[in-house]
Amino acid sequence: MQISKLLEQRFRQAFQQAGADANPQIQPAVRPEFGDYQANGVMAAAKALRLPPRTLAQSIVQVLDLRDIAARVEIAGPGFINVTLDDIWLADQLTTALRHPHLGVEPVRQPQTIVVDYSSPNLAKEMHVGHLRSTIIGDAVVRVLEFLGHRVIRQNHVGDWGTQFGMLIAQIDHLSTAGESQLTLALEDLEGFYRSAKQRFDSDPTFADTARAYVVKLQQGEAHCLARWQQFIDISMSHCERVCERLGVTLRRVDVKAESAYNADLPWVIADLREQGLLRESDGAQCVFLDEFTGKDGTPLPVIVQKSDGGYLYATTDLAALRHRGRELDANRVLYFVDARQSLHLKQVFAVARRAGYVPETCSLEHLPFGTMMGEDGKPFKTRAGGTVKLMDLLDEAEQRAYAEVADKNPDLSESELRTIARSVGVAAVKYADLSKNRINDYIFSWNQMLALEGNTAPYLLYAYARINSIFRKGALGDAHFTGQIALGHPAERNLGLALTRFSEVVESVAADGYPNQLCGYLYELSGVFMRFYEACPVLKADEPTRSSRLLLCRHTAAVLHRGLDLLGIAAIEQM
Repeated sequence: MQISKLLEQRFRQAFQQAGADANPQIQPAVRPEFGDYQANGVMAAAKALRLPPRTLAQSIVQVLDLRDIAARVEIAGPGFINVTLDDIWLADQLTTALRHPHLGVEPVRQPQTIVVDYSSPNLAKEMHVGHLRSTIIGDAVVRVLEFLGHRVIRQNHVGDWGTQFGMLIAQIDHLSTAGESQLTLALEDLEGFYRSAKQRFDSDPTFADTARAYVVKLQQGEAHCLARWQQFIDISMSHCERVCERLGVTLRRVDVKAESAYNADLPWVIADLREQGLLRESDGAQCVFLDEFTGKDGTPLPVIVQKSDGGYLYATTDLAALRHRGRELDANRVLYFVDARQSLHLKQVFAVARRAGYVPETCSLEHLPFGTMMGEDGKPFKTRAGGTVKLMDLLDEAEQRAYAEVADKNPDLSESELRTIARSVGVAAVKYADLSKNRINDYIFSWNQMLALEGNTAPYLLYAYARINSIFRKGALGDAHFTGQIALGHPAERNLGLALTRFSEVVESVAADGYPNQLCGYLYELSGVFMRFYEACPVLKADEPTRSSRLLLCRHTAAVLHRGLDLLGIAAIEQM
């Protein structure tokens, strides 16, 4: 059990015995002189009871049972209660956690079915930097949820329907007429192909009319258009799969639930909303008006679900998707990792879905927004020519830059070793630079910062992990050498042990709130605490039983770093 949860249980019992039915507010101590944990709920409870806070704190401490856990319990300031854990008890917790299959992180008692909507690129283009944040933040949270034992259903809601595909089918037919049909089978530059179709659409009215006609035929299921569409989807999805594989993202083809998958449900959605009396016509369009959504002037804002020409919108498809997720997938939570600019759209769709009964009241619908990747000029990240940066190009450059950095610092490594390390470090640097930032904020993309060996970066964490493994290589240590019990005789050992016990708290926080930067911050802090331990406490040269205890602390740290990086979707490397 987490230490904070155990303390909360004991404190809550003591609060109740002292006549206060309140949250103890257990938190890690902010400064070492305040112990290891603090109970900060006394002031609020005392105010409700109209008692002096220290009087209530004294009553709580008198009945608090921490005999097997704490070395000291002290009242500080106006009524804070500080707890210093017992060294022997803390060491036992560490030894037990190291031998636990999940390093002391217990699986949830009541697993949920959690649908996670993430990545979701438009298949008319190559994946670019605009798809990075949804893809890797969503995947990190998915990994954490599965680690805790939840049933996670990935949903890659790719855009594979609409006008752009009419343009592409018209372009393919044009090239086929010109004798270039093999382009549809060997196409690599999806972006260039789409761009040429878009240019013709904008400049050639005849081509534009043809493209629009193809959209109608596609929606009606015309065989020729469906066959062309399927060719393009296969090419696009193959590209997306290569990007996900290189990024180390767990999305697969079976996780795709595209816009087109809901096409047959859209007329049903309209008919059902009408039957429930939720539809109103406005300027020829079919809309849902809800009281909670109004403009600045108080005018009701419509949720348009069908255009005046009979066409459907994103809201219609999203409602069909929510119905599928709520009724057929039996989701307890549905998480949407979608750009912050879609906040109003998703709030409206969630509200309509609940009003229509497409998801049960017990199902949590959560939009987990994220900001934009910015260049060092403070503008959205672009190529030097001003174009959109493709993800594959970004990863290529990251690998090249990582190769140069690693080769400069490790000239004795072979070419094969350099390439292997550069591939891992390059991808890790790009992902970690994003994941380590609070997702709701925009962030500045900086090559120098993300590849630095100092600071909160992937190279720093990978180096910390590799350094621990170098201790094991130097000592020629196998499993048989990691025996005995952990002891915490030195302050640096105790600080490291205390940091290691917080792993489960951080993992559960990421699962609850969807902020992977919390895990990044924890791993960075743990690495720093380990480095200070390593400088203060000899390991291989220490006498027994101190040597074995410190080796166990090293192994525990390496295991937490390895697992933590894996939950972020980053592969640890043994040598760097």
